[in-house]
Order: sequence, then structure tokens, then C-alpha cells
Amino acid sequence: MINTRNQVVKLNGIKLGILLFFCSMGSAVLAQEHHQQKYFPPSDTLVQNKLEQWSDFKFGLLMHWGPYSQWGIVESWSICPEDEPWCERRGPYAQNYFEYKKAYEGLQNTFNPVNFNPEKWASAARSAGMKYMVFTTKHHDGFAMFDTKYSDYKITSPNTPFHTNPRANVAKEVFDAFRKEGLWVGAYFSKPDWHSPYYWDPYFPPMDRNPNYDLERYPEKWDKFRKYTTGQIEELVRDYGKMDLLWLDGGQVQPASPGSGLWKGKVINQDIKMDDIAKMARSYQPGLIVVDRAVEGPNQNYLTPEQQIPNKPLSYPWETCMTMGGSWSYVKNEQYKPIDEIIRNLCLIVSRGGNYLLNIAPSETGEWDSAAYVRLEEIGAWMKLNGEAIYGTEPIAPYSQWKYKAQEWMFTSKSENGEWVVYAILQGNYDLGKTVNLDLSELAKVWSVRRDSLLPADVAAKAVTGCRAQLLGYAVKEEKLSVLGEQKLTLPKEVAFQVRKVESVGPRGSKIIRPESYRDMPAALVWKLRFE
Repeated sequence: MINTRNQVVKLNGIKLGILLFFCSMGSAVLAQEHHQQKYFPPSDTLVQNKLEQWSDFKFGLLMHWGPYSQWGIVESWSICPEDEPWCERRGPYAQNYFEYKKAYEGLQNTFNPVNFNPEKWASAARSAGMKYMVFTTKHHDGFAMFDTKYSDYKITSPNTPFHTNPRANVAKEVFDAFRKEGLWVGAYFSKPDWHSPYYWDPYFPPMDRNPNYDLERYPEKWDKFRKYTTGQIEELVRDYGKMDLLWLDGGQVQPASPGSGLWKGKVINQDIKMDDIAKMARSYQPGLIVVDRAVEGPNQNYLTPEQQIPNKPLSYPWETCMTMGGSWSYVKNEQYKPIDEIIRNLCLIVSRGGNYLLNIAPSETGEWDSAAYVRLEEIGAWMKLNGEAIYGTEPIAPYSQWKYKAQEWMFTSKSENGEWVVYAILQGNYDLGKTVNLDLSELAKVWSVRRDSLLPADVAAKAVTGCRAQLLGYAVKEEKLSVLGEQKLTLPKEVAFQVRKVESVGPRGSKIIRPESYRDMPAALVWKLRFE
């Protein structure tokens, strides 16, 4: 994933064609956007059932972490010799690639996250309403955050100071902590490995993200890499407890095709026999969801638009992965998205039928920024009131609706006790204690079609005559509305100002505490609509 200061992009799903795909987690650059690829539904009923459960979860956590957190830089990409902004090198070694790569890989020798406490992360994620977690067991740089026997470039190596810590097998500790909190766990794993001599042969200088040798000329070397990759994945699915997702990155590693491994005119047959890997993984983890990102085929069980939200629902399972701040990896004094923006992204994604995978990056000492915990607390408070409008829901047209250029409505729906209910989610500028307008005419038409689909064949359909609207989480009486034209909904009363203490870091690292006045304004309001 690219660590430019990102912006959320709303995409018009079907019509975008082939775009320049900037993926800092390593997908082919000139490839179809994730959500535009052809989808191959799984035939395994266990996978189908697990996908159905996953699609109801809606909200998950992604974590990028490795020795690079010590420099506060983009994960892996600065050692990739491509002339792209996300590969920029900085610092005293920047002008010499080989000196830089040596210093970067030397970060292993000082990586000692002594404040590592995955139970605190897991508790915060659960309280925020997250239902699953994906952790970077290995990024493209090849550093393993688990105890692999296939490499010494790992967290448990004697070369890594943290190896003496009883919790040195970080991935195991993370997975165990999140399982105990009731979350599903997923292993992010990079297929390309820029530390492996079987991917970047040290005899040749690397040229780009692809192997730096001719795979057709040295097939035995590529076969060693294939076995190495298969072996590491087998370790993860065999030795690390129940695994729910295998989230594979690096879309250039795939069999040759018009969209595979394409970079500056090169197509390379990087076949690691993914079908065999998926079969092996499911022999240990029946029903495992496999996400072979950006690789069109049966091993991409759901699609993953990155930092993007489609404008309309997609016809297959999908998940938007997005940063809470501006970077996938840890950056000191990171500016995190405000709660309003996070909740809006969540509601937009869910109103289009997707899941929201929100990234938080631990620091070099093994801690999250305190601001990340604040955001999760705010998300959790909102979800406690309004989670029923998120979990287990489906999209319903018109999906969203703008009013007066400042008020945005988003819609979800679900079947409740044999009856379709609709949730209308409001965000934007509005005055508490007053009213807002909502046009129910299109919603009523779509709802009636859904209602009629549940009726027995011999029962005649009836016209929709009205709607009952109940604001969630506030002492506002249920309102009866017409379905013709715009209707007025009553907003809760004005919220009083309060004072809280805010911590920040001074220019020399000192802690600064200052008072701040605020109003605990809702990030979004939700009405439950029952049509009659």
C-alpha cells in the first residue's frame, strides 16, 4: 500500500476500465482495479458459509508492523529500486541504494518492541466493534514476524534483540490475543520476498519489484522460491491455531497473463502454484478464506479495493482496506482521520455491501499511538448505539441521498423477524433540536419489492401507505411519516459543551497537557424505518 498522504477515492465501479494501480502492498501496477476484476465464486461449501459470515461482520482491523517502524517510513518499498514516489529513500544513506538497503535490513539488529501488548490492542478492537483482524506476518521486505524455520531474517532470530523476550513469536501472540476477544484472525503474507536469494538473487542487482533473474533460464532457483513460500504459508496455517483468512499480497506473483506482473512492459511467469497452496492451507484450516489480491481467479475469495469506496454495490464480496491515518506503517505524530470521517467511510462502505478493514500501525516499541485508542473508543461508542444498522445488513437503493449539499443520507437494510427494515443514516451539517428532510419515495418502492418477494404466492401485494421512523439511541418519540415526497424528521436536543484534557508531544519530546472545549456531537444519526 502506498504511503503517500492518501485521499479516499470514490469509484464508479463498472465504468472505470483499467487504471494505474498504485498498491504499496505489491500488486501489479498496470492491472485491473481490484473491484473490476472478474470474480470466481468458491465451490467449497465451507468457504461459502465462512464468506457469508465474514460479509456480515462489516468491520475489521489491519496492522502493518515490522523493523521499518523504527525509521517511521513506508513499509518495504524504499528498498524497491523503482522511480516512484512511494519508493523514495530518505536519510543519510539515501543517495546510495546498496548502502541504504544494508542499513534498512540492519534495522533487524535494533528492533526491540519491549512494550508489545497485543491484549490491549485486541480489547480496544473488540470494544470498537471490530469483528476480525489481519496482521502482517511478512511484508515484501521479507522480515518474518513469526518463528519461521526458513529464514533468519525474523523476529525470533538471535540477530533481533527481541528474540529473548518470552513473547518473541509476535504473530502467535497477536493471533492468540485476538481470538480470546472473539475476533476472527487473518494472516497477511507477502508472496514476493525481497530478502530471499531465490527472489532477488544477490549476484544480480534488483531492477524493480520483480525477480532480478531470468526465471526461464534459472527454473531451479524459482522452484526453490516456490517451495520456500509454500513452506512459510504451511507454517502459518499449521502451527498458529485456528486461522480464518489468508490475505496474500503482491499481485505480480502469479502465472503469466496479460495483467500479471506487468511493469514497464514486462510480463513474468511468477507461478507459485497457488491452487496447490490453497488446497494445502485448507487441509489444515477447512473453510479458510483465501484472498490472493489482484490475481483474477478462484483463489481471490473476495476483492479488495484499496483506499477506495465504490459508488454503488458490487455483485461479489469485497472489502475496502484503508488507513486510519495517512500511512500504512507507523509515523510519529501521525494525523488520524477524525471520527466523523471514519464513521462516514464505514457507513458508505456498508451501504454498498462491503466490509471496512481499518489499518492501525504499531510503533517501534510495540505501542499504538494514544490517538488511535481515542478513535476506537469513539467508534465503539457510536457502534453501541447504531451497530444494528451496520452488522448483517445489505444495500438498498438509492444507497445514498444528498440534501441541501451538506446533509448526506446513507441506507442499509436487513430482514428482522421476517420483515424488512431499513436504516437511514444521516451525516453532515445539521442543527440539533430542529428537523431534517428525507425523501422516502424510492426507498418505499424498493422496500415493497423486497416485502413482496417474501409473501406466499397466493397472497396479494399491498401498496405502501406509510412509514414509522425511530431515532436510535435518543429519547425521541417514534414518528409516522408519509412515503410521498420529502418528510421531516426530528433531531435530538442540543448537546452542551464540555471540557477535556488533550495530550500532545512538545518540540523536545515533552508531554503537553491542555484543556479543550468540545461538544459530544454524534458522528452520524440513524433512524430505523418500518414501512407499512
